Amino acid sequence: MVKKIAILGSTGSVGRQTLQVVDELAEQFEVIGLAAGANLQLLATQIEKYRPKYVSLASAADVPLLKDFLKSKTESKTEVFSGMNGLVNLAELPEIDLLLVAVSGINGLLPTLTALKNKTTVALANKETIVTAGSLVMQTAKEAGIRIIPVDSEHSAVFQCLEEENRTAVDKLILTASGGPFVNYTKEELLQVTPEKALHHPNWKMGAKITVDCAGLINKGLEVIEAHWLFGVPYEKIEVVVHPQSIIHSMVQYEDGAILAQMGCTDMRVPIQYALTYPKRVANTFPKIDFAKLQEISFSEPDYLKFPGLSLAFTAGKIGGTMTTVFNGANEEAVQLFLKGGIRFVDIPHIIEKVMAQHNALENFVLSDILEIDQWARLKVQEVLPTL
Repeated sequence: MVKKIAILGSTGSVGRQTLQVVDELAEQFEVIGLAAGANLQLLATQIEKYRPKYVSLASAADVPLLKDFLKSKTESKTEVFSGMNGLVNLAELPEIDLLLVAVSGINGLLPTLTALKNKTTVALANKETIVTAGSLVMQTAKEAGIRIIPVDSEHSAVFQCLEEENRTAVDKLILTASGGPFVNYTKEELLQVTPEKALHHPNWKMGAKITVDCAGLINKGLEVIEAHWLFGVPYEKIEVVVHPQSIIHSMVQYEDGAILAQMGCTDMRVPIQYALTYPKRVANTFPKIDFAKLQEISFSEPDYLKFPGLSLAFTAGKIGGTMTTVFNGANEEAVQLFLKGGIRFVDIPHIIEKVMAQHNALENFVLSDILEIDQWARLKVQEVLPTL
């Protein structure tokens, strides 16, 4: 049976690799919808190849450009949407079996909620959705009776290692972190970090925002919060270890001392494929580990003092409520400032901490609260800049 899918973020790193999985298993999937940002040329190429019925662009101003571009290439009957409404339009398509959410930041929240309410399976590669409104998203999924399948390699690893019959016997989740490009930097060297250096990850090829997050271990903090909500595990039972080789993607330790680990090459196509084909495993031609050539697997504790963003994530998570919304919004805004040369790399966690200090977290909230608080956090970033 062919599975019909829509991909939000099709021209980004995860989106492109998702389409590589579709190419690998062409007879199993039909692409119904694609959503992209400003890369019109790549999107047009994807439309020509996969012939989706619907596409969406980030900006309405680009819609005429895409339509003109398509006319020059082929007689496309693709319907074009735009903006957040466009993402929601794709998410509520009745004919899709699975929505893969790989857009950046809080932009994934509304389409994810929409798909869940429509009882469409969500493959989630956007951790900010859970970080921003974890209880709301998980409650929506529970009420709809729909499973969220994680796509991030770490959460996919935990998802694969969790034994349903032994959920109550979980001692802890162990999330692995590569440590990023600055794992061996001194505090003084971190003061000199440029966007160019931060965008050079040693193991993974990803978008700019997530790569900067990884460089400061803030991405791992986001993953801690996401793991708490996805798997219902308290923060006291979530541990982070630095594993530079990125061979073990995460582990689950049980009360009897047994540890189940999911291993694989640093290839996002593997967890993406698992999310698309779940619960089945399907053969592919992607690279596999050759243990005879694997020379080293090492682990160490993260340096919470050198990378305070990770400890701030634990703090935000334990406070709970809308504090994680503030953590996420402040981080997104600070990362963009860093990429534009407006602040130093080391300023990112300091900005997050200052904004968090000004927020009284709401325990009970609705969607409108989340959106309002997210905007509040972003505006507060600008206010705290002079105090750095």
